[in-house]
Order: sequence, then structure tokens, then C-alpha cells
Amino acid sequence: MNEPGVHPAPAQLSLKAARKVALAALVGTAMEWFDYYLFGLAAALVFNRLFFTELDPQAAALAAFATFGVGFVARPLGAVLFGSLGDRIGRRPTLILSVVLIGVATALIGMLPDFYAIGIVAPIMLVVLRLVQGVAVGGEWSGAMTMAVEHAPPAHRNRLAALVQLSSPIATLLSSGAFTLVLLLPPESFDAWGWRLPFLAALPLLLVAVFLRVGIEESPEFQRLVATGERVRVPVIELFRRTPGRLAIAILVSLLGVGGFYFMNTFLVNFGANERGLDRQLMVNATLIAAVVQVGITLLSGRLAERFGPGRVTSWGGLATALVAFPVFWLIDSGSPGAAIVAVSLGLAAVILAYGVAGPTLAMLFPTELRYSGVSLGYNLAAVVGGFLPLAAQASLGWSGGGSWGPAILFAIFGLATALGGALARRVTAHD
Repeated sequence: MNEPGVHPAPAQLSLKAARKVALAALVGTAMEWFDYYLFGLAAALVFNRLFFTELDPQAAALAAFATFGVGFVARPLGAVLFGSLGDRIGRRPTLILSVVLIGVATALIGMLPDFYAIGIVAPIMLVVLRLVQGVAVGGEWSGAMTMAVEHAPPAHRNRLAALVQLSSPIATLLSSGAFTLVLLLPPESFDAWGWRLPFLAALPLLLVAVFLRVGIEESPEFQRLVATGERVRVPVIELFRRTPGRLAIAILVSLLGVGGFYFMNTFLVNFGANERGLDRQLMVNATLIAAVVQVGITLLSGRLAERFGPGRVTSWGGLATALVAFPVFWLIDSGSPGAAIVAVSLGLAAVILAYGVAGPTLAMLFPTELRYSGVSLGYNLAAVVGGFLPLAAQASLGWSGGGSWGPAILFAIFGLATALGGALARRVTAHD
């Protein structure tokens, strides 16, 4: 069954060409997620101490996570901006612009003086650069996924979309691996300059990403829109006018992939290290091991989607997350290093089962002329809520008396919301 508005062009029928586009989208998106994920790790390990030094430890942690969440507030703005550009001037130039913007912002974070050097200006500039990151990411993943889906033969769409989703574990391995290496430095060297090195690595990675994206051909579906004059003048207005219900479903589908991922890789790292006394190096290493698990689950989700449909697999991932939410924290609470590694891997595996097929689940909700905007806005409106999940989880420790049941409940709620989104997506698209 084709998505609404999709009329396969001859270029879509070449599996070899589609794989090339998916691979280029994968590499560029991995670089952009690498930049974005670095901030999450730094928020848990560095920013609370170096940029919010006048606050007590709990308040500093909350401030660092709030700064982390600010990037998600900016993502809907990026979704509107880049979605409109992608649906008006093309997917390819829009993707090049987004990757340049985040690469430059990330490198500047690595050059930013801390609070000890310039006082209150330091956290202000950190927030500004995080906002720029958020705007850029607002149009990145959705554009890359749209390109991959629109180039792919229908029979291979879920598999190639899952290939692009490998950008997430690759970026996790790169970002966690980078911090694992710099954490080997003496603490004073790590605080002085070591933490900056992963951020500065954004510049050479940016050159590679731009080179690859320049070589991508424009989407055949967008070329058809240009040829037939079907482009929409103001896509975001048409999106709310024609498909408000589908946009709401897209938000539900995306909640777990955004919020759950950062819950595991940001909040849980901080929780294990600062609340339960586990070694911070251990918690970072746990995210590396979980990223390897994530690769296998991502590929599996794509294959399952080919057989059962992406909406059904999305629901399975949401339900699995709700089921493991409390066991994840029981494992962390045990204080065992091995149990902590299992906890991170288990929780992230459940999240990724849903996230691995988020691309085709979202893409099939919107017609071609609104697809970039629809996928971007749905995904990034969910990010406004999901991005603050680490902050909400940290705050829940207060009203749960430091117990882990507060964060566990929040994690389960996000899983159930996405399970509902997957079920609704199946029902809506079954009538297209």
C-alpha cells in the first residue's frame, strides 16, 4: 500500500540507487546526531560543574538538564523553517544547510569559555548555541528520512528507512566513545580542555557530511512535484488545515523515540553516577554497549516492519518500554555494575524497537507535498515534550523521596503514548 500522495517515479525502482541515497543520509545524520548527543553527555558530566558553578549540586543538575531541554524547544522552529524549505526548494539543499548550521554551533560550544572565565555570559552563550543546535536538528532527521523513503522502492522502504536509523547508535558510539577517551585524562585536564575535544571534532566531520550530501540527487517525488506544479505555497498552514489529526498521531509516534532515548542516555547516566554512586565511566561505557545492541534492534525492527507493518512494530516497542520501565530501575538500584549495563541495554532496546520504524510510520501519514513539513513538525513537537523528560525525571526524584519509581512511571507513560500512536497510525493509513 502506497502512502497518500506517493506516485512512484522510475528512479524509485532502482534499489542500488536507493541504497546509495540511504547510506549518504545515514552518514550525514550520524554526524548531526553526534553533535547533538555530545551536549546530552556534557550536560550530565560537565556543564553542571563548569557553567552553573554557583548553584548547589541538585540545582546545577537541574539547570544543566534545562539547558539541554532548551534545544528541543527550538526544534519546532527548525521544523517549520526547514520543512517549508524542503517542501518548497527541495530536500537536498535543505539537508546541506541543516548540517552546516549544527556543525558550526557544536564547534563553537567547544571553544566557549566557562563560568570561571567570563561569568554569567558563559551559560547564556551555552543556551544560545544549544538553541542553534535545536533549530538545525529540527529539519535534519526528517529530511534525511524523507529522502530515503522517497527514493526507495515500496517493497524495501521499511528496510532502507531502518538503515538511516542506524545513525543514532553510530552517533552514540562516537559521542560516548569520545567522552570515554577524554575521561581517561586527569580530572583537572578533563575540566580544563579535555571535554572540548569531542565538540571540536565537529569541524572535520562537517566537511565529510557536506561532501556526501552534495553528491545526493534530489528526491524523485519532489522532482515530480516541481514538474506538475503541485508544490504548496505555505506548507505549515496547509498541514494544520488538511491533516491536523495525522499531525497529532505523528507526535504520539515520536514521543518515545525522542524522550526515551535521552532518558536512557542522559538522565540514567546522571542517575546512576550521581544518585546511586555508580562510577560515571561505567555509566558512559554502558551507553556504548547499549549502542551495539541498538544496531541489532534497529535492523530487526526494519525487517519486522516489512512483514507486520511499521505501525504495529511501533506499538510493540511502546508496550515493551512500559513493561521494562520498573525493571530498568530495579537493576540500577541494585548497585551492581553488570546490572547497570543490562539496565541501559534493556531500556534502550525497547525504545529502539519503536524508534527504528518511526521514519516510515511518520512518512506514510502525509502526502508528498506536505511530507517534509509533516514529518519534521510531528517529530519535533514531540521533542518539545520528550526533550524535557530528563529534567522531569530529575525533578520527580524530589516528590518520590529519591526513589526510582517516579522516573519509572514517566518512562512507562511515554511508552504507552507511542504504543497508542502506532495503533492509530495503522488505523488511519489502512483507509488510504
